[in-house]
Amino acid sequence: MAITQAIPNSFRGQLLTGTHNFTATTGNVFKLALYTSASTMSSATTVYANTAEVANTGQYVTGGGVLVNVSPVVSAGVAFIDFADLSFTGVTLTAAGALIYNTSSTNAAVAVLDFGGDKTATAGTFTIQFPAATTSAAILTIS
Repeated sequence: MAITQAIPNSFRGQLLTGTHNFTATTGNVFKLALYTSASTMSSATTVYANTAEVANTGQYVTGGGVLVNVSPVVSAGVAFIDFADLSFTGVTLTAAGALIYNTSSTNAAVAVLDFGGDKTATAGTFTIQFPAATTSAAILTIS
């Protein structure tokens, strides 16, 4: 089993049909779910599924947490989006990756994240820290 970091192929096509609206406050609702190393996700992932998802613990529940996004930015010919860091408190868990998905659009997959190995929290806080919101580092970019 493996998690391969990727932008799902289905997401690429859905951008052209207007499936996803990243506008802050009035756009779609996006969530992030955590997965164990038993998960298999890649560019072929199309929707959220709870197979091999991290079990409920502390503040983490099946389906993950809601992401807070800022409206898309276009700079130097690159469009990008950023999310606020997401923390789950009071958890004991091990996660190898995550899936960002759109709950407003039948749980359509947006991005598969590979943590590069198991990351753990024991009776503590597990935080997903997103990269800087720049044209070269943002979590989602289109150029």
